[in-house]
Amino acid sequence: MNYQVKQTADRIKELRNVLEKTPEDMAKAVGVTVEEYLKSENGELDFSFTFLHKCANAFGVDIKDLITGEEATLKTYSIVRSGDGEVIQRRSGFSYNQLAAQFKHKLSEPFLVKAPYVDGNETVDISLSTHNGEEFDYILKGKLRVSIDGHIEILNEGDSIYYNSSTPHGMVAVGGNECDFIAVVIKSEDNEVKKKSSDENREEKQFIRHSIGPDPVYEQFIDVTENGDGSLKSIKFKNCDNFNFAYDVVDKLAEKCPEKLAMIHVDNEGNERLFTFKMISELSNQAANYFVSLGIKRGDKVLLVLKRHYQFWVTMMALHKIGAIAIPATNQLLKKDFEYRFNSAEVKVIICTADGSVADEVDKALPASPTVELKIIVHGEKDGWTPFDSEFEKYPNKFDRILHPSSDIMLMYFSSGTSGYPKIVAHSYTYALGHFVTARYWHNVNPDGVHFTISDTGWGKAVWGKLYGQWLCEACIFTYDFDRFNAGKILPMFKKYNITTFCAPPTMYRFFIKEDLSKYDLSSIEHATIAGEALNPEVFKTFKNLTGLKLMEGFGQTETTLTVGNLIGMEPKPGSMGKPTPQFDVDIVNPEGKPVSVGEVGEIVLKTDKSVPFGLFSYYYNDEVNTREAWHDGLYHTGDTAWKDEDGYFWYVGRTDDLIKSSGYRIGPFEIESVIMELPYVLECAVTAAPDEIRGQVVKATIVLVKGKTGDDDLKKEIQNYVKSKTAPYKYPRIVEFVTELPKTISGKIKRAEIRKADSKKDN
Repeated sequence: MNYQVKQTADRIKELRNVLEKTPEDMAKAVGVTVEEYLKSENGELDFSFTFLHKCANAFGVDIKDLITGEEATLKTYSIVRSGDGEVIQRRSGFSYNQLAAQFKHKLSEPFLVKAPYVDGNETVDISLSTHNGEEFDYILKGKLRVSIDGHIEILNEGDSIYYNSSTPHGMVAVGGNECDFIAVVIKSEDNEVKKKSSDENREEKQFIRHSIGPDPVYEQFIDVTENGDGSLKSIKFKNCDNFNFAYDVVDKLAEKCPEKLAMIHVDNEGNERLFTFKMISELSNQAANYFVSLGIKRGDKVLLVLKRHYQFWVTMMALHKIGAIAIPATNQLLKKDFEYRFNSAEVKVIICTADGSVADEVDKALPASPTVELKIIVHGEKDGWTPFDSEFEKYPNKFDRILHPSSDIMLMYFSSGTSGYPKIVAHSYTYALGHFVTARYWHNVNPDGVHFTISDTGWGKAVWGKLYGQWLCEACIFTYDFDRFNAGKILPMFKKYNITTFCAPPTMYRFFIKEDLSKYDLSSIEHATIAGEALNPEVFKTFKNLTGLKLMEGFGQTETTLTVGNLIGMEPKPGSMGKPTPQFDVDIVNPEGKPVSVGEVGEIVLKTDKSVPFGLFSYYYNDEVNTREAWHDGLYHTGDTAWKDEDGYFWYVGRTDDLIKSSGYRIGPFEIESVIMELPYVLECAVTAAPDEIRGQVVKATIVLVKGKTGDDDLKKEIQNYVKSKTAPYKYPRIVEFVTELPKTISGKIKRAEIRKADSKKDN
């Protein structure tokens, strides 16, 4: 049997089983006997296009879904080049090339049809069929004999016919040659996709572009070209051989505008501290002199566990000036976590907060951590530790510049570790410059305003939103040094401190929109961004309705700066990551490394064959294997999958290992998560693959409900039916589990691998 016929037949059977339809149901829907249907499903009978069309309608899916197991994605337009198209198999030698396979919610189905010539076609009785809707056929080459409700017509090249396709009809090629024609199958009115009556066209607040002022410090190192609307056209870097952010940005700003606010710091008790650029410069000089006196030198690895204490910014700048390597880490680490980090990164110095028990965990790890020579305590004192706060200010506030190449490693971060041990991401000094785009064209920071990014300093998001780019743009940052996130405490701060730009991960926005935002004055916010995990469209819509602000999503990794985003000048599409920034050459490729077509899912990669862009990491420290696996053949492989629409916007699908393969269908978890998040009683959810003996894998939804909502079998059924109504029905979660919390990394990212692992153990 032809492989494609069998593959399609198998898919029909699998989809029927997934949707729990009987052969009797399908035979009735298709208009054949049960015996004929089963033979077609088993590949024993050759099925017609009409058979496939009716099967797809019965399943409630597009015919492309049925043939390929992948849903169409494009919404605006679709181009198929000559010779391309989705091949639809096939009736008696006919071939159908779907000419808009990637177009979503089509009102019609355009095909390039090739009808074979067979001796006797001129007199043979033509096999007839029907389907709902109307059809338009246009002859490109050859002759076509058409039967419409008992009428016979001969169509020649350039002829066309339009008819009600619920009327019995059929066609064969005549004249001795095959016939090529365009067939447009127009769906019946009851299948028409209704236009949304939403608030998408409501007037929006205008995003304001702000001038940085005379002689910006960034201009010595960065050249930008902007379009007429202030959006970024291109960016180039220069004079960077010995670039050092601490000297060339912070110290220069201390000279240029010494009294300008660099940071508003609010501690957990609500105490405020204001830091000017001059203060940051002088305090970092004192800390640098102090560190040198303790024997810290260029290339030494220094682990920083400083929460959101103001000392983080002081010590970071001090270490940059010395040439030591800063390794920020979270205060949630335990003994085993410290042992791994100390030994894998060959840490010499630990600088740690006195808050909580984290310093005790460090002490427990030290017997198994031979490289650690010095431990410094901040924000308090502890026996056996060198006190920072009472000592460093005794040292001079001048520090002579130490020259070293910008290719030196400046910063190392441990990756979030969603699927295994964290890797050590090493960044050079030019990494800081790479965040100019992050702050200027994504965050849209106001040099005379205040920017607030919610992030612990132990994670890369902190330097994305609380340091490099913002100070390159000469803006003030706001830091709230809280112990536990509390939306009710944070929301009043927007008005109190006149915060103008804001960035947070989706989880934080979800907590915000569950609050009664009408109680808070958020009018100071000019621009809001979101990153960390993919943005569910429902979060976008709800926040916009409550505030009038469009959330501008961005995408990047610990290994990069912002690579894809909704930059200034772009109209965001809810749920889209945006477009590649001019700083990176971004593509989407298949497993062979070849670019995929518009609408097709592939892996996001950064091209490095011509040059290595500023903002991309140097390597994984002491890990050649993972470095080569991620970065080879002129491509850095992100491990994240997406597809690109006809306007160039990227749409996130999931990590490469998060894709679900159920009954031959590839299902991305994010789409289903986004639908589930539309339900008002869902706080968080994770969609994963669960093992299944029949289907290989099935879709599982693990859900956290809002306070006061109880999960039961009725609610599971409600969620399943809602997903069926919003996506291709084979994507609904066959398993729904309610939990009080989702497993997460200490950076707050959902550990889907842990859910899969637990389900695998249950199955065994």
